[in-house]
Amino acid sequence: MNALLILLISIVCLFFGYILYGRWLAKIWGLDDKNITPAHAFNDGNDYCPAKAPVLLGHHFSSIAGAGPINGPIQAAVFGWLPVLLWIIIGGIFFGAVHDFGSLFASIRNKGQSIGEVINKNIGKRAKKLFIIFAYLVLVLVVAAFASIVASTFNGFDAAGATVLANGRTASISMLFIVLAVIFGYMVYRRNTSLTVSTVLGVLGIILIVIIGMNFPIYLKNNTWIIILGIYILVASVAPVWILLQPRDYLSSFLLYFMMAVAFFGILFAHPVLDIPAFTGFSDSLTNLGGIFPALFVTIACGAISGFHSLVSSGTTSKQLNTEKNALPIAYGGMLLECVLATVALIAVGYCWANYSLTDGSAIRTPTVVFASGISQMITTIPFAANWGDILYSLLVLAVSVFCLTSLDTATRLARYMFQEFWLEDGETAKSVSGYRAVLCNPYVATLITVFLGVGLSLTGWDKIWPLFGAANQLLAALALLAVACWLGKLGKNNKMLFLPMLFMLIVTLTSLAITIKTKFGLIIAGSGTVDAYLQGFIAAFLFVLAFILAFEGLSALIKQKN
Repeated sequence: MNALLILLISIVCLFFGYILYGRWLAKIWGLDDKNITPAHAFNDGNDYCPAKAPVLLGHHFSSIAGAGPINGPIQAAVFGWLPVLLWIIIGGIFFGAVHDFGSLFASIRNKGQSIGEVINKNIGKRAKKLFIIFAYLVLVLVVAAFASIVASTFNGFDAAGATVLANGRTASISMLFIVLAVIFGYMVYRRNTSLTVSTVLGVLGIILIVIIGMNFPIYLKNNTWIIILGIYILVASVAPVWILLQPRDYLSSFLLYFMMAVAFFGILFAHPVLDIPAFTGFSDSLTNLGGIFPALFVTIACGAISGFHSLVSSGTTSKQLNTEKNALPIAYGGMLLECVLATVALIAVGYCWANYSLTDGSAIRTPTVVFASGISQMITTIPFAANWGDILYSLLVLAVSVFCLTSLDTATRLARYMFQEFWLEDGETAKSVSGYRAVLCNPYVATLITVFLGVGLSLTGWDKIWPLFGAANQLLAALALLAVACWLGKLGKNNKMLFLPMLFMLIVTLTSLAITIKTKFGLIIAGSGTVDAYLQGFIAAFLFVLAFILAFEGLSALIKQKN
């Protein structure tokens, strides 16, 4: 299949999805710039802080992207390019973008509070508590996993003790990036430098730190980096959003735009024909993902629909939205941009398919390596770019690492919000409570507990339960859709477009969890169960029961609205 044709089909479909479906949603839901957003109503200069649309899009896009839209399509490509592309396009337009947009809209109409609070007001207090416990545990797992992943890309030494130049460079550039972000935030928000001038200087600054980092790598061990990252997210999640979160994510987005531009350049001028089959079958025999249902819909999350996005939309983004109408390009549009990135990832693995599909142990399977290898190798086939391979490979790995770090500090802040909200009753704020709840709602205490749990899990056994993340993440998506549907229904607004995505994701999640429960408990009963089997089996059972309870209460609330 021609890569350029795949990319064009994706872009055209997503563009018309935004113009036709996205704008239709904005109209029937009633977005109105006359309404004051929480960023203005509760502006505290810390968590609530209005941001210009390009800056907030940079934060939102960087936070929801991470490595997700790259990993998922590459891993699911074992089913062929056609089912992956169809799920990216259909899922992105009618599932993921609706989910992200609805979550943001519900949050800004509820004082910038999380989906947990939306559930509290429209389904019930118990459902809120259960949702927050579940979402918090998922976020702690994300913190643990991303801390480990980022540390591995910074790790300056291989197994033999030799230095790894590419990792040292990535670490150096990433640390300088934090400094650049602080300077950018200070210039925009304290020196009132125009965004255009600051952006130009910021992009030049990115080029400068890349040059410095390439020549002055930092070599530290993996666990040392995990501790450093723990200290960083401890500070980043309580610092005012204008000094680090907004500027860092905004500047990070330019690396993502660069990464996508490089891919477009390669696809346009190399014009590659992909080796990957259109469809390989209903079951994966290469990497043991299982059957195409539910594996395809669990594996490809961020490129189509991801529950983590609802936490970002209703967590940090809703507290920075300048006007209501900005919600459409930032949430709905941001998701579709991610779909384009997912399509590029599919093209990358398709180009590397000969090496990816090997079964002799020499296959290139790590998604970041597949992505960077596919795009950089594609470009080296262009005559005038034959020598660009090494530098492009390093820059692509850097871009992915930067986004993992962005998702890491955003996830920590979101977890802090969730932890604080758990202890609050209707109408209460973190500043209005007393006693032990005042201690637990303190942002520094909540952050310290979150970082301790996340970093501790990162240093021990996060990978033992990570295989459940896909199902847990998609369960979040189903519950967020259910919460938004209940909220819209209570207001008397059209919520029918949420029913199919919500029910489908519930079926996907419950099926995936049921398969895991059957497999793991089968091993345990047979006497061959490992620690991993016990952990995954019991956690999957817990998630299944949780999903059933929340779905029952949410669907009951929806039915009562109709009667």
